[in-house]
Amino acid sequence: MPEVRISAEPRTEFGKGGARRTRRAGKVPAVLYGHGEKPRHIALPARELAAAIRHGGMTQVFDIAVSDGTSALALPKAIQRDPVKDTFEHVDLLIVRRGEKVTVDVPVVLIGEAARDTLVMHEHQVLSVVADATRLPDHLEASIEGLEPGSHVTARQVGLPAGVELAADPDLVLVVVTAAPTAEQLAAEGGVPTEEEAVEGAEAAAESESAPVEAA
Repeated sequence: MPEVRISAEPRTEFGKGGARRTRRAGKVPAVLYGHGEKPRHIALPARELAAAIRHGGMTQVFDIAVSDGTSALALPKAIQRDPVKDTFEHVDLLIVRRGEKVTVDVPVVLIGEAARDTLVMHEHQVLSVVADATRLPDHLEASIEGLEPGSHVTARQVGLPAGVELAADPDLVLVVVTAAPTAEQLAAEGGVPTEEEAVEGAEAAAESESAPVEAA
């Protein structure tokens, strides 16, 4: 995945008040740390940061150019979001080096379609892998094409790009395929009514509507 160059400014105001003022200015408070360096408090442009994260997720590498003339490559380590506005409140950024191997969680995307009348349960949405910090995949693909009930997909069955190694347990179950419940089973559990129950319900409703209304 290509690096995204993003500008940053040193942040001198701290605490809730300082963070609010930073966000009102259209920036996101962030901390840059790693490789034994002292943590640096910076502010990033909110729109550019959000666009990059939407595209590359947590494996997006940023080439951060700070206005004091310094720079660093970094990966998002943790993101705090506003649950109502869905905006970024704060970002932790981990400094990385070119050629350095890092362990990251990469989203797993399901491709293909399982057999008819099956239910696919995506048990784990991400997979932990080791790769070059500047060559991280934005997603991995797991095929469920034609899988029958009782099938499953494990971590070892996911195709990995060149240079990417599995860090998770190879036997970790990512996907489970089961038989889809029948209408009768759903009805027994209080879900979808059977055809007979639906007809009886409709008849009862019709009788109720046609019944005379007595004055109180």
